[in-house]
Amino acid sequence: MVRPRRLFVRLPQAGSVPRREMRKAPRTGAARFMCFPGNPEGDPQGDGTLAVATSCRNRSDVVHEAIDAGHAALTGNTTRAANWAGCGAMLLWAFLGLLAKLAAGLPPLQVTAMAMAVGGMLGLGVTMARGRLGRLRQGPLAWFHGVAGLFGYHALYFAALAMAPAVEANLVNYLWPLLIVLLSAPLLGLPLGARRLAGVGLGFAGCALLVGQGAHFPPGAVPGLLCAAAGAVVWATYSVTARRLSVVPTEAVTGFCLAAALLAGSLHLAFENTVPPDGQQALAVLLLGLGPVGGAFFLWDAGMKRGDPRLLGTLAYGIPVLSTMLLLLAGEGVLDLRVGMAALLVAGGGLLASWPGRRSAPA
Repeated sequence: MVRPRRLFVRLPQAGSVPRREMRKAPRTGAARFMCFPGNPEGDPQGDGTLAVATSCRNRSDVVHEAIDAGHAALTGNTTRAANWAGCGAMLLWAFLGLLAKLAAGLPPLQVTAMAMAVGGMLGLGVTMARGRLGRLRQGPLAWFHGVAGLFGYHALYFAALAMAPAVEANLVNYLWPLLIVLLSAPLLGLPLGARRLAGVGLGFAGCALLVGQGAHFPPGAVPGLLCAAAGAVVWATYSVTARRLSVVPTEAVTGFCLAAALLAGSLHLAFENTVPPDGQQALAVLLLGLGPVGGAFFLWDAGMKRGDPRLLGTLAYGIPVLSTMLLLLAGEGVLDLRVGMAALLVAGGGLLASWPGRRSAPA
């Protein structure tokens, strides 16, 4: 009989995993161990080193199992943090309607160019302060993905508003959360299931009830509606495929924002008349750049790359509800039964999509 011995395997950031994130390693030969990152029993040195008790002759097998188990524990924490980042982006987007109201009178492409420039300069300052300016140096694919996503979506959205009624264009545009959930299966290989599909369906129903009142889709609005649908496809594709480019750091969004601001400014000069902003409009543009049309893109990038796009896509239907609530608090509009029903549908869809699935019985 081989005498058990203890091996020590260091895992990166293992100390950040709480006790409840313990994972049990499967049996391999005669080896069996428990992974307790941050636990004095499994981490006697207190530095994130795993103590592995084993009777295996082959130490490399145990080391590989320890690394796999530790990474499994770390992944849960990373995903939750990324999901919160994505929710932070949605919260900032909820202020878009209110801030756009304060910036009323400025051409939309001018607002987009100025706000994205603010967001890009904010990101540039933070990146330089952290000594990570080199992370802006990315390949052509990363630049195409980032700039086409940020600029392409906004260009199509404003084109839709110019060629179609706002209610109908907004309703079609809000297909993007549904598309994020649906595209997660073929593009990322993530399972959907009836529960998630029902959750996103409830979310879309709540959104349609809120933003689709009076929609009648006139034939002359078809070009604008096609632009709104294309914008939804562009944003959903940009969001989902960000996970495929997870090696691209979030700091790179700084360059994407600045490039998108340059393109939006060029279109503004070509198709719009420049309007000097007054004090209120300048403040609104500054806040837009710090939040919905700038800072939110950094949070969304982190959420899409390391979070659960199916959950975030479903929760995104809370954006129009929160936006409406903020407008109501600002004295715009009246709280009625329609708003309450929409909020209940969106909240129910989010709870259904995030409800823990049935766990398989332990072997």
